[in-house]
Amino acid sequence: MKPTPAFSVISGAQVHGALAGREKQIVEVVEEAYRHHGAGRTVNPPSYFLRFPDRPDARIIALPASCGGDIGVDGIKWISSFPANIRSGLPRASAALLLNDPATGYPFACMEGSIISAVRTAASAALAADWLTRGRARPPRLGIVGAGLIARYLHTFLAATGWEFEQVGVHDLRTEYARDFRTYLEQSGERAPVTVHENPEDLLRSCDLVLFATVAATPHITDPELFAHRPLVLHISLRDLAPEIILRSANIVDDIEHCLKADTSVHLAEQRSGNRKFIDGTLHDVMTGTVRPDPSAPLVFSPFGLGVLDLAVGKHVHDLVRDAGELRVVEDFFYELDRYGERHTTAG
Repeated sequence: MKPTPAFSVISGAQVHGALAGREKQIVEVVEEAYRHHGAGRTVNPPSYFLRFPDRPDARIIALPASCGGDIGVDGIKWISSFPANIRSGLPRASAALLLNDPATGYPFACMEGSIISAVRTAASAALAADWLTRGRARPPRLGIVGAGLIARYLHTFLAATGWEFEQVGVHDLRTEYARDFRTYLEQSGERAPVTVHENPEDLLRSCDLVLFATVAATPHITDPELFAHRPLVLHISLRDLAPEIILRSANIVDDIEHCLKADTSVHLAEQRSGNRKFIDGTLHDVMTGTVRPDPSAPLVFSPFGLGVLDLAVGKHVHDLVRDAGELRVVEDFFYELDRYGERHTTAG
């Protein structure tokens, strides 16, 4: 008898429960995935975008990937971005993550993916903030542009990995969102005073660690002088900064080929300059000591978001839920497992 592959469904509640309070552990998982990626032990093809002529602001993205080494999982993230959801009270993004066994190719789990996506994004940013400030004083003034779910996770991971601030600034196009986020920060235990800025320019001038977590489709920050004080910029949303700012900064990305496409700010800078010389290297280069960003320039980290990070975090969640004995296996999910159906014996 051949073994019947098992298939489990892991709910958002289970994902949240497995990840809660494990921020440091998840940063380590993400760091391991980056090291595998930098060493060539991953497959991370381009993302595939499903767009809609009648809904031009909406999209669904497929991120197939494979992560080798000790992680050992294949799979795909299927994540949608429907900004109009916010008006009805739903989050903009929703996602599912499918994990495949690298030995058989059989999928063994499907899980809610938006929490995993937010967590891997925040863990990546926290990891970058740590590595990019090693050997120098940590920036004491935090600025957050875009007061949504990703910003909340970003702050949680920074706080959980030892970051403390003297002041925090928040800006959002919707001032009420920025005020709500200030209330959230104050209630979550942030001890620094939190200021809502009516415009991003004031925030940028007053902060030396800046998180961009917006839904901007085109650059809206255009003045390079706003970065004259050389802040560290975690450019999570990728399209906020004009090419002029990128070209006057030190630039670290997660993957050069992935980041230099889809009209990201670094892609626009490549089109403007006609070359890629403004890219200093990848986060893996920084982690291995082969690249040291110029300390005399603003430092911008632009992570396109690698599917291998989702797989690494998703596999970690699966294993935590499995080890807790809480996997919800779907019986008979795989049914046709015999080439000829039910076997019959032939009378001799």
